[in-house]
Amino acid sequence: MTVLVLTGPKDATADLVIAELTGRGVSVHRLDPGEFPESLILAARIGPRRANWDGGLRGSHRDLDFGRIHSVYYRRPSEHRFHPDLSGDDARWAAAEARAGLGGLLATLECAWLNHPKRNAVAGVKPVALATAARCGLSIPETLITNHPDEARAFVGNLPGRVAAYKALGTQGASGIDGEPYALWTSKVGVAEITDAVRLTAHQFQEWIPKAYEVRLTVVAGRMFATKIHTSSEAALIDIRTDYDSHTYELCEVPCGVASGVRRLLDTFRLRYAAMDFVVDQSGEWHLIDLNPNGQWAFVPELRAPITQALADLLEGTP
Repeated sequence: MTVLVLTGPKDATADLVIAELTGRGVSVHRLDPGEFPESLILAARIGPRRANWDGGLRGSHRDLDFGRIHSVYYRRPSEHRFHPDLSGDDARWAAAEARAGLGGLLATLECAWLNHPKRNAVAGVKPVALATAARCGLSIPETLITNHPDEARAFVGNLPGRVAAYKALGTQGASGIDGEPYALWTSKVGVAEITDAVRLTAHQFQEWIPKAYEVRLTVVAGRMFATKIHTSSEAALIDIRTDYDSHTYELCEVPCGVASGVRRLLDTFRLRYAAMDFVVDQSGEWHLIDLNPNGQWAFVPELRAPITQALADLLEGTP
């Protein structure tokens, strides 16, 4: 039996888990679905006398038998790549067929997923995550989603300090130079900075919570790994992703009420892994600001080894 790791060619986070599993003598097959159909041959069959698909993938160096897959680590697979002769509508049609074909076959695997992409997709929708978190007893910031500038101005004007955090709703940034995506950082906005451009699409504004620090909480099959994040950078005080060099980390415990809410949240979404961001205010209350079902974790040095081992335990099937 083998652990299937679905990720792109450059993924240092997946490399840590693969090295841990390999060191334990566990069979690992790393696969980038983006290599299909150019570098992979797919053949799978099902019929009236078979309840599961038989077959797999043949590559230039190694083959994959669907029946041998024990668990799947779904990380950061790249988009399907096609022959340069395919372009425009033909390429879009081919991409849709590739996702339905290969993606559909992989989705039928009856094994442990970390996490199944369908679960990630639902939990990754921010309005769904916020509403579900509130129902599970977690504190969330006061939030407005609107395409009306007057609604946005009124919301921000009634907040303490008359400032809000503006955060993109999607996980993908806008298209920059040559169509390459770039990150959209969180920004701190006042009433005067809200323009009529809000009309052009949905925008999310959240209560600005003065923080003592932030917490990155990583959960693996119910095991919780939490670290306080302190920063000395003005930019990182608004969005910690802008300046990792300014961070210092301090391992911490998760309050019982927060831990209970997190367990309910992940059980609701049927997630076995998640990375969650909390703002902790001056009174010590934890406010959930982001749920990422496929978030990074290796940037915290003190947690790199224990989280790697916890992920390997889950994929290997260790109790």
